[in-house]
Amino acid sequence: MISTRIWNALPGPALVRLLILLIVVAAVVLVLFEYVFPWISEYLALQETTVEET
Repeated sequence: MISTRIWNALPGPALVRLLILLIVVAAVVLVLFEYVFPWISEYLALQETTVEET
């Protein structure tokens, strides 16, 4: 599996591998929230929602 290959490719003992993996995941989430999601929201009409009264 891909997750096994990633885990085996990381250097060091299990604790160091876990710390590296957590840092990488945090960096990916940061890049998504800071750059990718705002860029995508310009092309999607998520803020222009309307609610009709019935």
